[in-house]
Amino acid sequence: MFIGREKELKFLQDKYAEKKGQLIVLYGRRRIGKTETLREFCKHKPHIFYSCTQSTDQIQLAKFSKQILREDIPSRQYISEFSDWEKAFHAILELPYGEKKKLIVIDEFPYMCKGNKSIPSILQNLWDAELKERNVMIILCGSAMSFIEKELLAEKNPLYGRATGIYKMNEMGFYDAARFFPNYSEKDKLLAYAVLGGIPHYLNQFDPELSVAENIKRNILTKGSVLYSEVDFLLHQELRETPIYNSIIEAVALGNTRLNDISQKSLIEDTSKTSVYLKNLIELGIVAREFSVDIGMKERANTHRGLYRLTDNFFRFWYTFGFANLSQLEDGDVDGVYEYLINPALHEFASLVFENVCKEFVRELQKENALPFRYSKMGRWMGKTTVRDKNAKNGLRLAETEIDLLGIGIGGKEYLVGECKFKHSPFDYSEYLDTLAKLTPQKEKAKFYYALFSESGFDKKIIAEAETSDTLYLYNLETIVNHKRQQ
Repeated sequence: MFIGREKELKFLQDKYAEKKGQLIVLYGRRRIGKTETLREFCKHKPHIFYSCTQSTDQIQLAKFSKQILREDIPSRQYISEFSDWEKAFHAILELPYGEKKKLIVIDEFPYMCKGNKSIPSILQNLWDAELKERNVMIILCGSAMSFIEKELLAEKNPLYGRATGIYKMNEMGFYDAARFFPNYSEKDKLLAYAVLGGIPHYLNQFDPELSVAENIKRNILTKGSVLYSEVDFLLHQELRETPIYNSIIEAVALGNTRLNDISQKSLIEDTSKTSVYLKNLIELGIVAREFSVDIGMKERANTHRGLYRLTDNFFRFWYTFGFANLSQLEDGDVDGVYEYLINPALHEFASLVFENVCKEFVRELQKENALPFRYSKMGRWMGKTTVRDKNAKNGLRLAETEIDLLGIGIGGKEYLVGECKFKHSPFDYSEYLDTLAKLTPQKEKAKFYYALFSESGFDKKIIAEAETSDTLYLYNLETIVNHKRQQ
């Protein structure tokens, strides 16, 4: 069953419905679900779906010709194969689809270009001369994100400015990912997402009839399972020097988020080299550089600013628990690794993901106009702020700290301060007071609202205060996880 991708399908359908010719570039990292989404879009439409292979240009042209000539087009009466790419692409105009759009998808288009660097130019010339004015829709799809952004779409390249639509696919959010496990409890849905993230290929490996624990053991930790070798397979496909990348990713997964710390943990003396490796991982969608939500563009350009985090939940899980214990897993000690190493730490591991799910929940509330104000920026805040300290004057002192979620209103006149607690006990009133103490100097200049997110509910004192306050909002796990189902 196809799940999610409503935005992507709507985008493609809207383009399909337009009268003029369409040249669409759809791309994203491997396993993100591009091919499945395009096949879903093509259902019940006359179309050609061609998947490029890593082969010579001559073989690629022969395979492409064969697929085009399967259709009932005039050219098939005279030839068995097109002599060049210009004639092959021109044959799209012969497709016998009547008044419906002549739809063709070229999957993994970078493979085609690798075999023949002139293909973008050939396509550009044909597009400018004829195709853009005709009832055609060509979708170029690829996983080589760097090639597509820097070679295909960048200025001075043949297809620059020709695309009528460019869509970069990202992984699914929590709410779509949770639909893979309709019978899981709210907590187990979040744990499954913490382990797998929003990659459909990974989500499909779990059996929704098995528990999270059993799925982890069978489908990740067991040698021979698809996910056991997934990370190694992906890195070898995309990168050289995989041992160095393994060290860097493991360092980030284990909580080293600053450039110097990552270099030291990875035993790379030159931080500039580490920065290049991290840049490559960012381009692959595995790592992201995170800044405080209020930081400016000039500060973002500083290579030593910001924190590096793994954006791929499954990579983070594998490097935290699988890669570090690979020798035991190779010996088949699956139960031992799970019971003694993963099970005691899985709940804490999921706490960072819970923060991301809370941010997604707040974004949904904004779309529904269900927040007290519209924020212009929202994310983690990092810097110096006031914290409670019994030994300090007025009971407060300045300290380096973080705010899990800070929404900043237009003009900085309103703030939403969010605190996320993924723990077995209720959100305590003293923790709420700690949240109130943050950003005290700014409180005279703006109005502050507070949103508390908790796995295990709230103590009575917080609940009582929320009942009489117009600036305090409480959200438990059931409300957060089931938000989409309640609509």
